[in-house]
Amino acid sequence: MNYILALLLPPLSILLTGRPILGVVVFIIWIPAIIFTGGLTHPMFILLAWILIFQAREDRREARALRRND
Repeated sequence: MNYILALLLPPLSILLTGRPILGVVVFIIWIPAIIFTGGLTHPMFILLAWILIFQAREDRREARALRRND
């Protein structure tokens, strides 16, 4: 679900992955980038959001695996 949200609103998606400061910074950069480039920079923000979502998922898997081994 978060990947679909990243397509439409990357800053909100980043915020929901547990990175609130980065989400706010990306939002501040995202709005002027969309306005001045006409949406050409939007795929860059989508890619950033997808990478952060994937990284958060991997971190949760690793933490779960470590808890099982204890």
